[in-house]
Amino acid sequence: MQLLVKATSGSQEISVYEANQLYGEIGKYRFLQFSDHAIQGAIDLKNPKRIVLEYPRAIMHLMERNDSVFENVFMIGHGIGTIPGNYPDKRFIVAEIDETVVGLSRAYFHYQLDNVRIGDGRRLLCEQERSGFDYIILDAFTEAGTPYHLTTLGFFEMAKQKLDAQGSMILNLMGKVKNDKIMNAIYSTLGEAFAYVKAFSLPAEHNADIRNIIIVASCRPIRFESKAMAGFNEIQLEEGHILMDKREG
Repeated sequence: MQLLVKATSGSQEISVYEANQLYGEIGKYRFLQFSDHAIQGAIDLKNPKRIVLEYPRAIMHLMERNDSVFENVFMIGHGIGTIPGNYPDKRFIVAEIDETVVGLSRAYFHYQLDNVRIGDGRRLLCEQERSGFDYIILDAFTEAGTPYHLTTLGFFEMAKQKLDAQGSMILNLMGKVKNDKIMNAIYSTLGEAFAYVKAFSLPAEHNADIRNIIIVASCRPIRFESKAMAGFNEIQLEEGHILMDKREG
């Protein structure tokens, strides 16, 4: 594995590596990694158009399956820009808190679209017009996980107002499928704001293993094809407590 660059932003290190193997698959890869060793995005240098990681492939299937003619998307968390980069003809607004991440994605992962806004995703979404988006995607991480203020009932209710009547929220999270208080709380809090909520997980050897979990919330039934979910399986999360904004207790 070869380190191409390491940058420090706040208390977090952000690195770009090249490797001949990624998750057991032989090839030529370049990836962006945070200081907690979590890979935030990867490209196949031999086939740059291929979507390497499973979770963006699953998210894109959910988007296309539930609204094949979607046009407007608000995304929180840039990474290397895999999803908006796959839809250059769609209107994406991408909120990214860390301009260092955006700079690395442009320099090392060839992100060329002019649709990234630097700032807090909740604040930037709040500034958007009502009913303006087909999808809102949350894919934001810090060393502590998904920022709390992006998981509360107040945030989800505000986000719902920014979606059109057929719109959906899609969240990429990291957690456990059993006995995960935070994951269960996010799932239950979404259920307070939206009529339909589904969760999907990559398989793991043990229930206690941390893995990608995708949660979709909508005001209409959620459709998907199992064979197109890039290895994600539908799961049933447990009931949890409702996450409130801190000023609301």
